[in-house]
Amino acid sequence: MSSNTSIKILHIDSNHPLLWEQLQQAGFENHEDFVSSKEMIESKIHNYQGIVIRSRFKIDKAFIDKATNLQFIARVGAGLESIDCTYAIEKGIQLIAAPEGNSNAVGEHAIGMLLSLMNKLNRADRLVREGKWIREGNRGFELEGKTVGLIGYGNMGKSFAKKLKGFEVKVLCYDIQENVGDENATQVSLQELQQQTDVLSLHIPWTPATDKMIDTHFIHQFSKSFWFINTSRGKNVVTEDLVVALELGKILGAGLDVLEYEKLSFENLFLDEQKPAAYTYLLQSENVLLTPHIAGWTQESHEKLAQTIVNKIKKIYYI
Repeated sequence: MSSNTSIKILHIDSNHPLLWEQLQQAGFENHEDFVSSKEMIESKIHNYQGIVIRSRFKIDKAFIDKATNLQFIARVGAGLESIDCTYAIEKGIQLIAAPEGNSNAVGEHAIGMLLSLMNKLNRADRLVREGKWIREGNRGFELEGKTVGLIGYGNMGKSFAKKLKGFEVKVLCYDIQENVGDENATQVSLQELQQQTDVLSLHIPWTPATDKMIDTHFIHQFSKSFWFINTSRGKNVVTEDLVVALELGKILGAGLDVLEYEKLSFENLFLDEQKPAAYTYLLQSENVLLTPHIAGWTQESHEKLAQTIVNKIKKIYYI
């Protein structure tokens, strides 16, 4: 394609203003609808050549069938699990994501979680605020000499590994793609990673292959007890099995930016009035650190994600 004449784009989630502004400057026609139901969006999506989303609702076959003129779907984020990618591609729709846009933020967040866990910073802070000056009970662990195992070595994994270069650690990675290792991480088999790892960090999408991947059987394949960091997707982990491993000391501590109980939109937790026992345990555990899916959610990444999407949309139309 070489022209953006009369290319109409529907934005169904709010994003950094530069996304709207730069697309408008490039000649695209922007429309927004942040409130209508999925059904209402479906009733008018045939009028648009592009749609920009975050995670408000799933772009499924029914939606795609009504989007008869759609040329691209742009998700302002890293993953595309809210889109029926196979069907969209069959229909000739280009898919755009922006994992480059928040990979630095995720890498920094993972480092922060790991250091906080190993040095008991959250527990120590709370106790001091309670008037308890406990030194021996808050003796931590050092990263130096440890082996960090990364499952998934794309944008996020590479960012975390690069930041680990500042510590005297051994970094291993396992990925379904071949030859992705680099100067920051040595690619190994899953079995080798499980034999050596002291710290496990997930950097994988949520797919049928990774759904509930971290379960009791998987955890007990590790030779050593380990710290666990998850900044990828909550549904990659069976929370009940994670809790059992924490209780047994097989997992020494867990930094969880994502939870199994999140709604697909990631905007809130999908919990009934009665919280699952596993979730209650996480809330009460001193060796668990919880954040609300914000690893990639910095002031800087807000802008970087938007700019990445703009650049990729313009590239489709050779602008």
